[in-house]
Amino acid sequence: MKPVLHVEVVQKKQSNVLQTTLHNYVLAGMEARKILSPGTTLTNLSNELLSDHVESIHICEYNNEGELLSLNVEDLELRIHIFKLDDEGVQLECIDSGDGDGHEVSAAQHWVLPSRDFNGLWENLIYESNIKENLLQYMETTLLFSDRNVSPHVITWNRVILLHGPPGTGKTSLCKALAHKLAIRLSKRYSCGQLLEVNSHSLFSKWFSESGKLVMRMFSKVKDLVENPNALVIVLIDEVESLTHSRSSSGGVEPSDAIRTVNAVLTQIDELKKYPNVLIMATSNVTDAIDLAFVDRADIKQYIGPPPVKGIYKILSSCVAELSKANIITPKEEIHTFDGIVQVQAKNGEDVPAFKNSLQLLDISRQCEGLNGRTLRKLPYLAHALYVQKPAATLEEFLAALQKVVIQHKSEMSELKSK
Repeated sequence: MKPVLHVEVVQKKQSNVLQTTLHNYVLAGMEARKILSPGTTLTNLSNELLSDHVESIHICEYNNEGELLSLNVEDLELRIHIFKLDDEGVQLECIDSGDGDGHEVSAAQHWVLPSRDFNGLWENLIYESNIKENLLQYMETTLLFSDRNVSPHVITWNRVILLHGPPGTGKTSLCKALAHKLAIRLSKRYSCGQLLEVNSHSLFSKWFSESGKLVMRMFSKVKDLVENPNALVIVLIDEVESLTHSRSSSGGVEPSDAIRTVNAVLTQIDELKKYPNVLIMATSNVTDAIDLAFVDRADIKQYIGPPPVKGIYKILSSCVAELSKANIITPKEEIHTFDGIVQVQAKNGEDVPAFKNSLQLLDISRQCEGLNGRTLRKLPYLAHALYVQKPAATLEEFLAALQKVVIQHKSEMSELKSK
């Protein structure tokens, strides 16, 4: 069996050409190239029909041992996904607050998928190991078991994913990117995707026992969407500990509002199990605070931590590439892959002029070990704002500025921790 390489094709909004026609043209174009480079996006399309009807063609990442820079198309099974991006962006879902005055609360944010808001997000999330691919494979297994009518009384799965770890590691972004990616990969199965990000804090009421009722009202909206078998519905509960705080830590003889809320969430999750087209994602920064009954319902409990040095190097490399694309770093210079630069350093030490800038970026990456992804992607902005301060700079100037801002950041964090 040939390994699978996914190719994602964004069809222009105004295009009315049949997707089967686009599929054939894209397949012919890929086969004509003979050698494909995973992770690349094609926008300047020479074929007239593709140029008129396609925004971009993305050759997806290919996960295997080592870093593969090019693949022979004859050795691959190409799976081509053609879709249009929704441009409406986020919409608010409101429910009755239950205060008796007809007021409403914002219960969730709602996106139609695939959404332009999340286009490219998946590719720019960098983690250790194959976390992203494992999450996709989980969903494939979920659908397979549903399709083959595997009895849930014999083998249990709840369609619940829990991502946990320190703040700033990209847990919420990964959930949104995964929802977007699933809507693309399953576009032949589902006509559209729906993502609801539950506003946990809005579901608490000042009125006693009302929070559990708000949860029920929120999930009734989810059920309305799930009733459409042609829609893939993904529910994201960010900071899930807000709604599922451990009941063992609640005192008192009578059930508190927090306990009623936990019970309501668990009941609704159990009721959604019967629907094959729903997936629940949750994130948490403090897993010790989550009720064990919710944790037990999660099929996958994935820790998301700060990136290792290799991940840091990839993140900073992508930032350099983006600034070069915007002509803020000029002239453009090659930044070598992590594996390549580590091998060069091991063989030749630091005295390799052609790899000077890549070696410096590797050194900066090692100094950044322990920083989360949110901070890492902010450093290039701070480097330019504080130490470059001109429309364009050479790569050497930018890396020198980046070095300074890393040192400054570490100094500031040390001062904060000492207070």
